[in-house]
Amino acid sequence: MHAVEVGNLRRVYQARIGVFRRSIKEVVAVEDISFSVMPGELFGLLGPNGAGKTTTVKMLATLLIPSGGRACIQGYDVVRDADQVRRRIGFIFGGERGLYWRLSGIDNLRYFATLYHVDPDVVKKRIPYLLELVGLKDRGNERVEGYSRGMKQRLHVARTLLHEPEVLFLDEPTIGLDPVGARDFRQVIRNLQNENKTILLTTHYMFEADALCQRIAVINQGKIIALDTPEALKRFVRDLSVIEFEVFGVSSDVVQRLREQPFVDSVAVEDREQKQLLLVQSLRGPEAVPDLMSLLNGVHVGRVVVREPTLEDAYVRLVGGGA
Repeated sequence: MHAVEVGNLRRVYQARIGVFRRSIKEVVAVEDISFSVMPGELFGLLGPNGAGKTTTVKMLATLLIPSGGRACIQGYDVVRDADQVRRRIGFIFGGERGLYWRLSGIDNLRYFATLYHVDPDVVKKRIPYLLELVGLKDRGNERVEGYSRGMKQRLHVARTLLHEPEVLFLDEPTIGLDPVGARDFRQVIRNLQNENKTILLTTHYMFEADALCQRIAVINQGKIIALDTPEALKRFVRDLSVIEFEVFGVSSDVVQRLREQPFVDSVAVEDREQKQLLLVQSLRGPEAVPDLMSLLNGVHVGRVVVREPTLEDAYVRLVGGGA
């Protein structure tokens, strides 16, 4: 039996638009998606903002009712058997809310254990174990208001595991964390996987998905456009080379001109402090550099690097360079 099974899942919102003559518009957040997650698997869900990742997670966590289709957690329907599903899942959304800052980490866990109706005798043994699992063994007696954002996220994980859920939904859990905090949190995720937990992870960070996930579904505009292992998705762009240009101000007209070239597969621009990184995917590899430089005439270009494609490059090719 699959731990998570999704079939033709759909979610439609009704949004009011206009100021004086208001009308109702249907917005399709998730459109006919299907996938399954095996027990103990770490499954990634990637996609740009507004693609439908969080909406999907909220439907699986019984926080939203699907407009169509079906989803089951360990054989229980998320609508018809919502109470049974909630006993078996835990979910974490990126952010610091949901904890009582004036209480210590241990007191927070004790409080939430009573809400989850966890046996008091079990709580006494489980809280020390969970604090060690998430790397807060020596900080449990401190008030949460003194915790860093990463520590709060790890305490969220401990809180989520109090009732021993078998399926976890982690929705962009490392967003906003500093590099050290994000690295520590990724280790917590690995620890959870070693505990044979089934994990569905959404993230914007490609290297994170590449390092953690056994399989990845790429979702765009409410639809799954690719589903495979990280290695298989990277093979999708093995025919390409990526040319990185360090530029200092590049106009949208120049970017559009690059995209119109027959030897260019996709173009993306990343902001890096006071400069930008222009990423061009091309079948021609290093041979494309002179032609690209002529198209960048008038743009201040720093270093130029030609490299092999990564999972992030596969993602850009799948969703489009402008995403």
